[in-house]
Amino acid sequence: MQIKDRSNTGRLEYFLISVLIFKPGFLKTPAMTIAEYIRKESADKEQILKTIHEIIIHGDPTVTATVAMMMGKEMIIYKCGELMKYGLAVMKNCMSLHVMPVYANAALYEKYKRLLPKANFQKGCINFTGAEQMPPGVVRELIQECARVNLATIREEYIQSKKKLKNKKV
Repeated sequence: MQIKDRSNTGRLEYFLISVLIFKPGFLKTPAMTIAEYIRKESADKEQILKTIHEIIIHGDPTVTATVAMMMGKEMIIYKCGELMKYGLAVMKNCMSLHVMPVYANAALYEKYKRLLPKANFQKGCINFTGAEQMPPGVVRELIQECARVNLATIREEYIQSKKKLKNKKV
């Protein structure tokens, strides 16, 4: 897989830095279960969180889920081995789905930005306020495509490319 940055905003750098940072020990796990995290929200948010959580768990068998702190907020973190692959959070004014494979792959990013036009795509997350912005069928397709992405390979390729660049300069 060839790694290419797709804009001046450095989405690939953001992704890779995130993957390098979110390792075991970095994420502190609170005493809340996933069910408790989801149940504490209003009925409409609870339903969409539950739906997206189930889509992730069933659509990507490579991940395990836990509630942990990230960016100062509790959220559901889905890790593949040592690396964070997805995050699902309730923020002050919206809900957020962090999908690390999308930010390492320009084609996936552009495809789902088009398929989810009502959602707000940021560098590291997809923000949404309701179910109409995140149709389950599209989210299921997104997760199924992302399930095939190997973050460890992308991370290793990035590290090797940085080493090659450094060696060329020396």
